[in-house]
Amino acid sequence: MHLSLGRIGLQSGEALDEAVMVVKTFGHLNARRDNAVVIPTSFGASHRDFEWMVGAGSLFDPVRYFVVIANLFGNGLSTSPSNSAAFAAGEPFPLVSAYDNALAQKFVLERFFGVRRIAVAAGWSMGGQVAWHMASLFPGDVANLIAICATAKTSAHNHVFLEGASAVLTTDGAYDADAGRFVRAPERALPALGRFYAGWALSQAFYRDECWRTLGYDSLESFLEGYWEAAFTERNADNLLSHIATWQAADISANDRHGGDLVKAITAVRARALLVPARRDLYFREADVKAEASHLGDVRIASLDSPWGHRAGNPVKSPADRDFLRGRVRDFLSC
Repeated sequence: MHLSLGRIGLQSGEALDEAVMVVKTFGHLNARRDNAVVIPTSFGASHRDFEWMVGAGSLFDPVRYFVVIANLFGNGLSTSPSNSAAFAAGEPFPLVSAYDNALAQKFVLERFFGVRRIAVAAGWSMGGQVAWHMASLFPGDVANLIAICATAKTSAHNHVFLEGASAVLTTDGAYDADAGRFVRAPERALPALGRFYAGWALSQAFYRDECWRTLGYDSLESFLEGYWEAAFTERNADNLLSHIATWQAADISANDRHGGDLVKAITAVRARALLVPARRDLYFREADVKAEASHLGDVRIASLDSPWGHRAGNPVKSPADRDFLRGRVRDFLSC
C-alpha cells in the first residue's frame, strides 16, 4: 500500500517533497480501534523481511491484531534516494531521522487508518529504535513497547561501526564525494560491505562453531560470497548511506521535547516494555539495553543467548531463536 504524505518537514529543518510511505497490513481493526501493532522495518530491509512476525503461529496473530509493517524512509520502497525525483535531479537527499520516521508512521496510523491508540510498537534493530521513539514521543498513545536488539540511542561504539560501513562504500571510485552520491552502481564496494557486515552481524561463536554449515554452505568462503556478498550486491548504495545516517542519528532524547536528556526521554515512556537484547550482539550491547531499562517503570528483559548475535533478533534462519521470541512476546502480551 503506497500512501502519499505530501510535503513533510524533517527534524533537520529540511523536507521531503511528495513523500510516500509504503506499508503492508494484516488483520482488521476492532470496533474500538485499539488493536493496532506497528512494526517499523530495519536497516536496508523491507516489509517482506518482517512478515514472519505475523501469523497464528508467530508473534502477532492477525485474528487478534491489526498489524501495520511500515517501510522506513530510505529503504527503496518508501521515499528514498533511489526513487526520489529531487535526488535524481541532483539535489542531496536529506537526513531522515528515527524521530522523523516515528512521526510519519504515527501520522499514517491516524490519517489513513483512524488509529490513535497503538496496542504495540515493535521492532528489531533500527526498527526497534523507531518503536522506542514512538513510545517516548507519544507516551499516552503507545500501550506496549517491544524492542528487539535495539537501544533508545545509538551508542558511540555502534556509531564507529557505521563509520566503517560508510567508509567501505564511499572509498569506491563510483562515489562522487563533492556531489555526495554515487555516479554509478559500485561494483566493488557493495560486496566488500557484505564481507565487512558479516563480521559484525553474527557472533564469534557463530564462526567458531561453523554455524554457516546449517545454511547449506560447505566452506566459510562460500558463505561469505553466497550469503553476504550476494545480499549486499542487490542493494542500492545511496539508500544504504541514507540508512547509515538514520541509524547513527538515532537518539530518543535528541529533540526539543527532551533537550538531549536521555534519562528524561526514557522516563517519559509510559508503555509496558519488553526489551530483548542478544547477549552476543555486537551493535546493541546487552549492557547498553539494561542501562537504559533501569530508567523504565514497567519493563521486562528477556535476553537471547544465541550464536547468531544481532541476527538472532530477526531469526528467519534460526528456528530456536524464533521460538524464543514467540514465547516471550506472547507471554508479555498475555499479561
